[in-house]
Formats: sequence, structure tokens, C-alpha cells
Amino acid sequence: MMKKLLAAAAFGSALGFAAMAQAEDLTVGANVGNVPWEFQDDSGAIVGFEVDLATEVAKRLGRDIKIENIPFNGLFSAVQSGRIDMAMSSITITEKRLAEVSFAQPYYDSDQSLTVTAASGLKGLADMSGKIIGVDTGSTGDMWATENQAKYGFAEIRRFEGLAPAMLDLGNGRIDGYISDIPALQYYSKDKPEFAVVERIPTGEQYSMMFAKDAPLAAEVSAIITTLKEEGFVQATHKKWFGSDPEATTSTATVMDMPALK
Repeated sequence: MMKKLLAAAAFGSALGFAAMAQAEDLTVGANVGNVPWEFQDDSGAIVGFEVDLATEVAKRLGRDIKIENIPFNGLFSAVQSGRIDMAMSSITITEKRLAEVSFAQPYYDSDQSLTVTAASGLKGLADMSGKIIGVDTGSTGDMWATENQAKYGFAEIRRFEGLAPAMLDLGNGRIDGYISDIPALQYYSKDKPEFAVVERIPTGEQYSMMFAKDAPLAAEVSAIITTLKEEGFVQATHKKWFGSDPEATTSTATVMDMPALK
């Protein structure tokens, strides 16, 4: 009888621990200030396309979401160390990154862009010889600008921790142009006529949520994103934040495989 009681107690404890584990928050790292993906609204709440998506993913996992504000370049070490469960911030899937981390299936197709002040008269990359360029530290924009600095004659590349400080320096004339993700800059500048997105830089990027290498959670989240695409949730979220339905051929509307090293 004592053995049965002990076994029952152990089983009950196991169930209790399982319930506690299930109830744990989904800790998500994000570079807050990255419009329209994750930023603070007038009330101070963190909102955005990826916030809506991650919140729904957490709901489907049976967990509450907890968002930690982390500079973009710090997101990689944060997932690798286990400090956070996953990261989001319009993170581009690349072969180099896939060697060190895992991604769920993509949900947004993008390119880079060049933004300048309207008063500068600059029309595109051809005008940027001898100019100072701003980028986000460690981003694909940073990689592209570094690789193409000699080609376009950039005098200097200055690195920022997010869009807000870069745009502040652009507006103040401390930099001449800012290279970053085109959807964020189009969204940011739509009601700011002092800025102009003057050139799309084709890079063929896709965004997704990032995890520690081979973390089981990556496959779980990817399967949930499949369901959310099939239900139309991801497409509706796109319309909410960008004002239009995504094209049917994009990763926002099409179920895709998890990315893997080639």
C-alpha cells in the first residue's frame, strides 16, 4: 500500500510539474522600436505585426507571452544561451545564420532600401559616393553596405541599435542615408514627408522567428504558423499593419518548409 501511495504521489507530482512547465511564459526577445514589427504605441504597449503573430503562437502553445527588449545584435546570443525561447525582429534567414540557429518557416518576403531626407536631393545609391551611411548593427543591411562600400564609394558606415536612433541622426544630418528593411522604412516614413525611401535594394530576404540550433520549439512554432496561414490569420495580420492583402505567392500567404542548410 505504501508503495502504491508513493507511486501515486510521484505521479501527481509529475503531473504538477508538467502543468507548471506548460504554464511557463513563452519568452520572446525583440528589438522594440522596429516598426511595424514590434514597437510601443502611445500607451506604452508593445504592438506590431510580429507581436500579433507571436502572441497567437503563444496562445496556441497554451502559454502567455513575455517580450524582452534586446538590441538586434544581442538576439542571437540570447537564443543560443537559452535566455529567451525565441527571437523576432524582422530577422532574415541566411545560410550563415542557419549554421548557428534554427528558424521556423518564413512569413514575410522583403528587400533592403535607401532612405534619405527629402531636402537632401539625393535620388539613390548612385548619389551616395563620399556620403555617410547608417545601418543597424549586425543586420542584413549592415552586411550589404559593408560588401558594397567600395562599389558605391560610401565614405563611412555608422552602426545603430535600431531604426529610431538612425532616423534621428538622419534627420539631424549626422548621416546622409540609412540602409534598412524596406517595409519598416515605408511604414515609418508614410506620414513623415521630411524623409524619402528613394531606392529598393533587391536582396530577396525572408523573415522568420529564430530559435536555438535544433530546438524542438522551432518545429512546433513552424507547424502553428502553417495552421495560422491556412486559417488566414497571418494574411489578416498583414492587412492590419500594411493596409493590403499579401500576394498569394509570398511566404505570408503560402505554407512553406522550415529552412535548412543547403
